[in-house]
Amino acid sequence: MPKDELKAEFKLIGTRPNRPDGLDKVTGRARYGADFSVPNMLWASVVRSPHAHARIVKIDASKALALEGVKAVVTRADLPTGLTGEDLNLQDNTLAGDIALYDGHAVAAVAATSQLLAHDAARLIEVEYEVLPHVIDVDDAIRPDAPVVKEGAADHSVPEGSPPNVVRQLDFGHGDLEAGFEAADLVMEKTYLTEATHQGYIEPHACVGQLGSDGKGDMWVCTQGQWYIRKMSAAVLGLDAAQLRVTPSEIGGGFGGKTTIFSEPIALALSRKAGGRPVKLVMSRSEVLRATGPTASASMDVKIGMKKDGTMTAAKAVFRMQGGAFVGMSPVGEALSCAFACYDIPAIHHEGYEVLANRPKAAAYRAPGSPMAAFAVESLVDEMCRELKLDPIDVRLKNGAREGTKSSFGPKYGVIGLTETLEAAKAHPNYQVKLGPNQGRGVASGFWFNHGGETSVSVALSEDGTVQVSIGTPDIGGLRASVGLMTAETYGIPYEDVRVNVVETGALGVNEPTHGSRATFANGKAVHEAAGQTIKEMCKRAADKWGIDPDAVIWEDGHAKPSGSNAGEFEPMSIKEIAARMGSTGGPISGHHEVTMGGVGASFGTHVVDVEVDPETGRTTILRYLVVQDAGRAIHPSYVEGQYQGGAAQGIGWALNEEYIYGKDGRLQNPIFLDYRVPVASDLPMIDTVIVEVPNPGHPYGVRGVGETGITPPLPAIANAIAAATGTRLRHLPMTPPKVLAALKAAKDG
Repeated sequence: MPKDELKAEFKLIGTRPNRPDGLDKVTGRARYGADFSVPNMLWASVVRSPHAHARIVKIDASKALALEGVKAVVTRADLPTGLTGEDLNLQDNTLAGDIALYDGHAVAAVAATSQLLAHDAARLIEVEYEVLPHVIDVDDAIRPDAPVVKEGAADHSVPEGSPPNVVRQLDFGHGDLEAGFEAADLVMEKTYLTEATHQGYIEPHACVGQLGSDGKGDMWVCTQGQWYIRKMSAAVLGLDAAQLRVTPSEIGGGFGGKTTIFSEPIALALSRKAGGRPVKLVMSRSEVLRATGPTASASMDVKIGMKKDGTMTAAKAVFRMQGGAFVGMSPVGEALSCAFACYDIPAIHHEGYEVLANRPKAAAYRAPGSPMAAFAVESLVDEMCRELKLDPIDVRLKNGAREGTKSSFGPKYGVIGLTETLEAAKAHPNYQVKLGPNQGRGVASGFWFNHGGETSVSVALSEDGTVQVSIGTPDIGGLRASVGLMTAETYGIPYEDVRVNVVETGALGVNEPTHGSRATFANGKAVHEAAGQTIKEMCKRAADKWGIDPDAVIWEDGHAKPSGSNAGEFEPMSIKEIAARMGSTGGPISGHHEVTMGGVGASFGTHVVDVEVDPETGRTTILRYLVVQDAGRAIHPSYVEGQYQGGAAQGIGWALNEEYIYGKDGRLQNPIFLDYRVPVASDLPMIDTVIVEVPNPGHPYGVRGVGETGITPPLPAIANAIAAATGTRLRHLPMTPPKVLAALKAAKDG
């Protein structure tokens, strides 16, 4: 459907009203995690291991407890025993047991009457360690003689005799791989490496926890998902989940890193030990980088067969990824599934290894696994296009996945928009700009599955006909505005007549976090259903007043109307009129919808980037950047564009500067933003966006999630552009000036 027809179909969807939380945020009224304070509150400070791997011999807190104003100290001994699986992983990460597994691993915590006193007391807690051998690099970790991170951690998928740090193995694919490579005119195989990076959210983790001896507690926390925090904290502390109420704050960024717990249960444990007094815990930036979930580092082998005309005949990927010292944290499965998802290739094989290393417990980071996979696959596709002198977009159009294509990971695709993004990228003026010396252009495409998940919403009419919507997923990327627009569109009322509230865990059924690009998709679909219930009820009440059958009443533009002349001649009743009479016509009117959401639409995007590389310094300057992505339908285009630009900005940082740097002692060397270099304004160009709209048939308004795909193409697109500018291919991220300069020198020296 042409874009102008899409816009004409709706009155509000596709418009750009002001954000409902804007005034609070620009005036400082919005309350973030660290803004919460309550009477009689204590402050927490955490003692962290200075070693990458060490046995905890003894913890002596007597000096700290002797300080006036220190109210409690907790160690692993204060947590329940007997946990298994992921619950045990969460508990192990919250407070180390017998062994500290990474630099920054929490081993004890203290609560005191002031923040300064808590920090002073933490320094007085004496911990005796027996330092153990450690391993940091993913390829080093799979060597047979590597230090063992956790004994016996491998699951059933790992064959006997495998290196002890390999804990999960994956193997899947389809087609005749050998025949596919034999049919190719060109077969290339290369290895690509990416380093661990952090989500880099501006707001650190923060919470206030209060837990009484009766097992009832409250948390006010910066999170992407209050139900997950409740479930995980309850499991770690041995509580009944229903006795713990969690209220989310506004959130200063998460990008997947705030979908889980790191230190939140510590505040509750300290509170319980301090007689039920509330305890506030706010991480420093150093603690955030040392001890909260970065993404994995990866070592990836990719092999592709291609004919002279650009037709792909076969592909193979072997990925090795570490997700820290905890089983199940590596995104290797998602990475493999995303690797060739943009292509229709007759023979594909995927092989993956999850590896343990002495690093912090990984967390999701915006399309977890997909950016690394795209870097490897899209870089190799570009290398082959250059070898065969083929246009990189034409090759992707020739091989691109379409509706009905059997995906690389199994199912057939429904309606998807990859082709449309490629065509729009090729038609964009950026693709036609002539380049100068030391300049190059790179192209890459990317994919993310998107997600539905557990969702529960409520809508309620106020007496004046305005509408209150209660949702359980925190607003990170404009959810209040998007849900408000879809709600107003459903009712046919002004956007300003809808207020969307993010509520605590006691107000709704379970909601998954704002993750997986699910929030607008799932909440929009649920709100449409919940609002439909209230519309049906309003039509019934109008029918009762008119004395006609409810089936003879329809809803249009905020009014109940007779369906036709045969139903009778009655003046339409507005939502305001019906709401004003609720008390005398049957009581409050509200709607609810709870579901595990299906109908998710896959997401594709294509990026084009131009760079200039300084041959004297190796510095890469981004000249222009284009993001083209299928939104399904852009509910609030400004927010969609912001998501596209944010993904590109984070991808630029990942490609050019960001990485975790560990010393030989296994300690993180760059645990502050001065040394862990996220992009600043001077590093970025104006990022152009094109919103492609191929509506998702699984959603009443055609929505696809847009939050994650945007970070997938930047890594290879920039690598491809640097290769075009310099004639030298870098296969190890980040492509910092020293690395680029070294590659240029090596190429010059032959």
